Parts: sequence; C-alpha cells; structure tokens
Amino acid sequence: MTVSKVQALSARDNPLLQRLRRLGQDPAAYRRLGMAWLEGDHLCQALRARSRPAAQALITEAAWEQDAALRDLAGWAERINVVSPALFASVSTLESPAALGFVIDLSAAPAVDALAPTVVLDRLQDAGNVGSVLRSAAALGVQQVLALKGTAALWSPKVLRAGMGAHFALRLVEGLDDIALGVPLLATSSHAGVMLPAADLPSPCAWVFGHEGQGVSPALLARCAMQVSIPQPGGEESLNVAAAAAICLYESARRAGRAQ
Repeated sequence: MTVSKVQALSARDNPLLQRLRRLGQDPAAYRRLGMAWLEGDHLCQALRARSRPAAQALITEAAWEQDAALRDLAGWAERINVVSPALFASVSTLESPAALGFVIDLSAAPAVDALAPTVVLDRLQDAGNVGSVLRSAAALGVQQVLALKGTAALWSPKVLRAGMGAHFALRLVEGLDDIALGVPLLATSSHAGVMLPAADLPSPCAWVFGHEGQGVSPALLARCAMQVSIPQPGGEESLNVAAAAAICLYESARRAGRAQ
C-alpha cells in the first residue's frame, strides 16, 4: 500500500464528507451523485469478496492505527481517507457508527439481460423488503433484479443494509417504466388457481413481486404467463412479499437443480 493513496481529512466541510452526508439524508441522492456509501466492514468485505472496485475508503484514526484487519480491508479501495471518530459519525447512518466505509462508483448502469433468471420489483415500498428480496435472489441463483419506477431506491442505506452484500452478486437496473424480457413472467396471487408445488415452472423465468398492499399492477399481471398460489395450511390470508419471494425463488432453484 503506497503512502500517496492515504490522506487524513480533518475539515468537516470537506466535499467528500458533504456528499456522504447527502447520501445518508436522502435515500435517492446516489442517483444524482453517481456514488453509493457502504458503511461497515460486512458490506466492505462483501464488495471485496466479489472483486468489485471501491473508489474510496473512509476509516477512523483508531481503526487505521490499531486494527490490522480493517486497515487491510481499507487497502482494497483506490484511495483511503483517515478521519476522527467524530467526523466518521457525522456521515454515519447507523445508531452506532462503524469504523470503516467504502465509496463506490455507480455512474455506469448495466444493460438488461433479456434471457437471464430475473426478479422484477413492481413498486415495492419498504426498504427492508426490497433488501431481503435482493438477498434471497442472490442466494438462490437469480442473476438480475429489475426495479420499476416507484420501488424503493436500491442503493439507499436501508436497502444496502437489508441486502447484506447481495447487491454485489446481482445485475441491478432500476427506474424502469416497463420491462421487455425474453423469459416468461411469473407472479404470485392469493386467488390464483395453480398451487406452487404443482405448477409447471419454466426455467429460466422472471418472478414479479408487487407493491406490499396493491400487489402487481393489473397491466403487468396480464402479461404474466402464470400466476401461482403459495400453500398456507396455517390459514393466513397472505405472506409478506419478502417471504413469498424467498419461497418462490427457492422452488425455482430447486426445480432447475441449483438448490442441491
């Protein structure tokens, strides 16, 4: 690690710190700034594990001087900024601020792969649900997630925390008005006539998960090749969307031989 890539920051109004505060205060600010803030060693380790680049690391003075593991992890970034715990806390979005974070570049949006196993998010509002769906998608072999307009911001701090590093295993495209895929669309419905265990699931396919209260939009639902119900022997009316997604994606993975 060269000394030239390491720089101490002490000014509260430093431009980088100002941008990081904007990212923490506005869930969609990353779209304007072209960058995202990964706070905490878990997300930073997940980024490195997937060999995804980090433009910048922010690390506290104590961690830089006393924690060899965090110092080594910070070295993954192209540049390293060392700050006081108070300055790090000023950009943190956590109740207990971490000691390390990465800044990553989001300026280049990936292209949609029309034939890839896909999850489509249709106006999911809850950041925790969105992050959980991303985590299940990554774990169960889905390659891309497409988010229609109205879905919670995929790279917001809350979605990043709920995703637990899943972002770096997926092709993520958001802000879409519509989708055009070459694989069948599937959706869940509490009123569908086909139960998931008996459904003839195509592979690959695109699972569509809709708004927590309204479900998938009627127009998109009409384009789905199949609607399935998840058996609920306990008698509940419906499942949380993240739970339903995990069940459907596991069943797809099992049928395709990926869950063995």
